[in-house]
Amino acid sequence: MRSRSNSGVRLDGYARLVQETILCHQNPVTGLLPASAQKKDAWVRDNVYSVLAVWGLGMAYRKNADRDEDKAKAYELEQSVVKLMQGLLQCMMRQVAKVEKFKHTQSTTDCLHAKYHTPTCATVVGDDQWGHLQVDATSIYLLMLAQMTASGLRIISNLDEVAFIQNLVFYIEAAYKVADYGMWERGDKTNQGIPELNGSSVGIAKAALEAIDELDLFGAHGGPKSVIHVLPDEVERCQSILCSMLPRASTSKEIDAGLLSVISFPAFAIEDADLVAITKSEIISKLQGRYGCCRFIRDGYLCPKEDPSRLHYDPAELKLFENIECEWPVFWTYLILDGVFTGDHVQVQEYREALEGILIRGKNGIKLLPELYAVPRDKVEEEYSNPHSVDRVAMGQLPHMWGQSLYILGCLLAEGFLAPGEVDPLNRRFSTNFKPDVVVQVCVVAESEMIKELLSDHGVVVQTMSEVLPIRVMPARILSHVYVRLGNCKKLSLSGRPYRHIGVLGTSKFYEIRDRSYIFAPQFLDQHHFYLALDNQMIVEMLRTELAYLSSCWRMTGRPTLTFPITSSMLVEDGDALDPCILATLRKLQDGYFAGARVQMSDLSSVQTTSFHTRLSFLDEEDDDSLLEDEDEEDDEDYGREYKVCGPSEGSKDMFDQYLTQLLHSTTTKCHLPPIQRGQHHVFSAEHTTRDILSFMAQVQGLNVPQSSMYLPVTPVKNKRRKALNLLEIHHPPPQHGPNVKQHKSHSAAELHLPRDSQGNTDFAVLVRQLRECPTLQDQADILYILHAMKGADWLVELSGPGQGGVSVRSLLEELYVQAGACKEWGLIRYISGILRKRVEVLAEACTDLISHHKQLTVGLPPEPRERVITVPLPPEELNTLIYEASGQDISVAVLTQEIMVYLAMYVRSQPALFGDMLRLRIGLIMQVMATELARSLHCSGEEASESLMSLSPFGMKNLLHHILSGKEFGVERSMRPIQSTATSPAISIHELGHTGATKTERTGIHKLKSEIKQIFSGGLSLSSNVTSPRSTRCSSPSTTSGILSPVGPGPGDGQLHWEDRQGQWLRRRRLDGAINRAPVGFYQKVWKILQKCHGLSIDGYVLPSSTTREMTEGEIKFAVQVESVLNHVPQPEYRQLLVETLMVLGLVADVDVDSIGGIVHVDRILHLANDLFLNDQKSHSASDYFLEKDPATGICNFFYDSAPSGSFGTMTYLSKAAITYVQDFLPSSSCLMQ
Repeated sequence: MRSRSNSGVRLDGYARLVQETILCHQNPVTGLLPASAQKKDAWVRDNVYSVLAVWGLGMAYRKNADRDEDKAKAYELEQSVVKLMQGLLQCMMRQVAKVEKFKHTQSTTDCLHAKYHTPTCATVVGDDQWGHLQVDATSIYLLMLAQMTASGLRIISNLDEVAFIQNLVFYIEAAYKVADYGMWERGDKTNQGIPELNGSSVGIAKAALEAIDELDLFGAHGGPKSVIHVLPDEVERCQSILCSMLPRASTSKEIDAGLLSVISFPAFAIEDADLVAITKSEIISKLQGRYGCCRFIRDGYLCPKEDPSRLHYDPAELKLFENIECEWPVFWTYLILDGVFTGDHVQVQEYREALEGILIRGKNGIKLLPELYAVPRDKVEEEYSNPHSVDRVAMGQLPHMWGQSLYILGCLLAEGFLAPGEVDPLNRRFSTNFKPDVVVQVCVVAESEMIKELLSDHGVVVQTMSEVLPIRVMPARILSHVYVRLGNCKKLSLSGRPYRHIGVLGTSKFYEIRDRSYIFAPQFLDQHHFYLALDNQMIVEMLRTELAYLSSCWRMTGRPTLTFPITSSMLVEDGDALDPCILATLRKLQDGYFAGARVQMSDLSSVQTTSFHTRLSFLDEEDDDSLLEDEDEEDDEDYGREYKVCGPSEGSKDMFDQYLTQLLHSTTTKCHLPPIQRGQHHVFSAEHTTRDILSFMAQVQGLNVPQSSMYLPVTPVKNKRRKALNLLEIHHPPPQHGPNVKQHKSHSAAELHLPRDSQGNTDFAVLVRQLRECPTLQDQADILYILHAMKGADWLVELSGPGQGGVSVRSLLEELYVQAGACKEWGLIRYISGILRKRVEVLAEACTDLISHHKQLTVGLPPEPRERVITVPLPPEELNTLIYEASGQDISVAVLTQEIMVYLAMYVRSQPALFGDMLRLRIGLIMQVMATELARSLHCSGEEASESLMSLSPFGMKNLLHHILSGKEFGVERSMRPIQSTATSPAISIHELGHTGATKTERTGIHKLKSEIKQIFSGGLSLSSNVTSPRSTRCSSPSTTSGILSPVGPGPGDGQLHWEDRQGQWLRRRRLDGAINRAPVGFYQKVWKILQKCHGLSIDGYVLPSSTTREMTEGEIKFAVQVESVLNHVPQPEYRQLLVETLMVLGLVADVDVDSIGGIVHVDRILHLANDLFLNDQKSHSASDYFLEKDPATGICNFFYDSAPSGSFGTMTYLSKAAITYVQDFLPSSSCLMQ
């Protein structure tokens, strides 16, 4: 008999260890492992981790087989792994109905269970009796299923199981927006069953999605039917959220040792090596002790101060757990594995030695890894005063099977029995390696021959859609419909992927369906439901964003291919030339660089060989019977005209061709609306604003419209143009206008001058007749809105006369919408969008993106309760309803809210740094600030500025928002419209100042802009009669509702206006920062430290108690949100910002070595004290009354709002004096702080 080699003997030792600590517990029927001798249930996550040592040992035996028995041993171990993975699959497949439901609801009660009955695979507790929603548990199963399949194991045995796994992919692909209970089953660390977005769940889901994409679940024995498909944009969303979170783990945990599984083995989910290093060092510095690592700061599990009689903690109790949290040796096993994969032998050696010192020897000398080490009850005070000094005792499970398994796997790798590539056959460990530049292939195709000729005249050679055949170009929504078929399984009642929009990564590859090639135009060109794609500059902007995104996020083999169809909507109004911005973009694309991305313009057939191809075999012939079932996912009206040319032939026998024809089928809108009659009188007199019509209709419908003065009181003006929304008069309407408002409201409701019949009721026949005689599209919209409100969307309008057949109000509005779109009448487009309750297709996704990046949203104009806070992702319909409710049924505000939400989401994806110091984005306040900026720059009333805002093109709106977010100086000026234009609103252009070599004064102010505007006004330039003539050259109040700050004089030569040219910058800066809730770096940490030294902070009547610091640590987002919720009660943004400055000064005072700075600190009083000191100084310097004017709403001197922070008259000087005066009783008497 051959003697055993030394390595064989060591391997046998590990086999005995695996047998006695893991395999001896495996259930012979189901293959599942109980958590421990005490906990008999089988947890999904623990089972997967516990079997990794068995899998590794099996591969080690196969590789180091000395004898035939070793091969038999390898087979036995591998089959134990297969049995366990199949047992878990059986548990989950029994809950197939939950998988189907969860795809649509993402509810905590519709999710797969976290643990099962070991002998039977049945559930053990009810849906609501456990924190079951743990996305990381399902994800770790899929990740290791992919790795094990790639290593040669055959776990999945039939196509029904393949369909189930494909649906599990849909189950976890929304991980970036699903708040769950996380690795520790607790959710929020107060342990009160509050789910939260967890970095560990998002990270492992991202890794699982990448690992299983394009993987054949039957391994070497499979075919196209057993391949799993993942949409790359969902992976990228997880990646983006993860990078924005780390090193933070969730809102309540500023760091969590569980993130080791994300940054290293098994997930390797992070591609940024620096972020991996930062997260790792944070874990080691904040959580590591002498026996392992704590799970997170203030973790009360099994520590001596925990009350075992109740599951939850009282918020203030969490402070008791600090410094005595239990330490878990399992995290050292992760660090050993991390050292093996990074090649850091010193780290491996250090942690192996440390681990050997804390392992417990069982019978026969086997080494057992305990679950955790706790502080003994009698040593708690000692540990509090001197952390990490006390010897701890092992508690919990022995062995901790998950940790035991990773310990054995680490030993096998460290001792060379296994190579890193054998436990990571899919090569995830190279995720941080350098990646070469991506070249984006852009293929421009023309909709028609005429457009092709137009382009060739300008030197741009392209093919038409029919010339690129047999490659077919389709709109992105077709791909969404196609993917609905993926994962369909009638036997299991699984419906496949829910209808969702496909991102640009998904549309940038070729698809092979039934041996034909298809390519899809990006989603942003397919937005027929909303008006963003009507603006060609916006299309260019979205193209820029998508190209930059493709070049930085493409991870597949081959190059991305973006198809850009040029359609008739990209021509100028009369259709005989290409829009200049589209042409300029095509020229830039020809140069080879665009938006920082390397691009190559080419035709479709020549890029096929260098592109990525996906074969969708689930649409093959045998699935024909399910293809032509009724489509109910989306409304397909009015789509696809431009794709008809390249679509399937009408008489095709192929079922897939018929399916595409059905999807592309469009109903072309017929023309019913009469043309506008120029020169006719307006239907409604100039005194009646759109607001009057809205509020009157709301009363008719019984809606309660807020009585706040959202519009200025109307005084008759000679100008025939109608007046509209005023976003600026919000917070406190001036008292002297009170009676006028009431009188005006009743006046408008009673006397809207609607035509009456003999009984005194509204005569709709006359209204319909008036519809034929309207001088503008706006008048047609008003009449249609009245009909819509009083008769409903389906009421038939008999335009040709009674009995001649009618057209529904909805159809006429849709037609008017198209006409307004052709004229680029943005104000009118938004108005009609509101009437029709149009919704941006990507509204829910935009909201989700912002919330997933840890931003809260508010919609509606401040203050609360009208302003509504959104803290969790909402379904599209619910979100739409909430926005309309918060907008007080004001349709223009509601539509603009959606638009701004989409732009914010674009920026949070492409420029997350813009949002660094913002936690809550108040969209209503942002809209007010936008209107204020226009009023200030254009020297016009708040009402006119609000109308100008509504009339901005989507591109202009996005630009204005960007300037406000970035804090850059910018100019706004009127641009001329051609005389023949039908536009009724002023045209506005926005440009950045300072980029053309402007002086410092010009860069910091808007001096240049104002002098330009003065020249226009003083030169008496008459604008086209269709454009509003400036009613006055006065600047309406940019700061307060009463208009005090900006002086009004007889004209532009007034000396005070000249002062205002140079001043107003700090007021404006404070207003902008206050509106977007920007806080200084380290602000929340400073507030936390102040609360440690007082009983609470009172801000504008609301108290932030010091007890919050007992629940939350200073780095938690949860604490920052608490601070924001108090600050957001302040309606004036500039006042809020001064309160923030006051708190920063108070923070400096609190840094002095004192125990207390008082009981409840009234921050407002300190600010008012500083204001009084400032006023006294001004009076002593004989300042005029103008400089001493106070804002009536807050009592703060307007000049103080506009003072720079630094300097002898700066706000910080006075705030410092006031803060020290307020708390001087508590400061050391020897200090000379008061100057």
